[in-house]
Amino acid sequence: MEREMAWNIVEEFTESLSLKRHMLAAEAAMRAYAVRMGGDPDVWGVTGLLHDFDYEKNPDVTIDGHPIVGSRILRERGVSEEIIRAILAHAEHVTGIKPESQMEKALVAVDELTGFLVAVALVRPSKDIADVNLKSVKKKWKDSAFAAAVNRREIEHAAQALGVPLDEHIQIVLDAMKDKKVVS
Repeated sequence: MEREMAWNIVEEFTESLSLKRHMLAAEAAMRAYAVRMGGDPDVWGVTGLLHDFDYEKNPDVTIDGHPIVGSRILRERGVSEEIIRAILAHAEHVTGIKPESQMEKALVAVDELTGFLVAVALVRPSKDIADVNLKSVKKKWKDSAFAAAVNRREIEHAAQALGVPLDEHIQIVLDAMKDKKVVS
């Protein structure tokens, strides 16, 4: 699937600017990981871009909601099973699909982290991702009250499953988001 087609799907199903930014951040991070791991940046990027496209219309992460409903829509639109499987694997607790490929593991690893990094950026005076560094992320990471909904253990486990130390994982995703100016 070409990126333009993927973006059209995002636009069709998503009104929330913050959710669109999240998907753009995931796209940037997935592209960075594709380059690092020898994957196809276009396929990995589209996977990141589409992974939550149906969330606004199907906010219940259940068998009758996200991402199951979204996977059906993507199949109808001719999206590859490789991308659909990765999207389903990012909600293993609902779909039963365990992340196995590097692309699937990367999506799980970047999903929650992009949200955390946006939260770190938004509490800075500039609200600009360009002003965020690893030290400031690690400081907020230790504060369990900060972005309390972000599952830090899931991020740590996902980075480990990907074979990347946590600090390096944070830096890769942060650099990708800075490069694409996801929050500013």
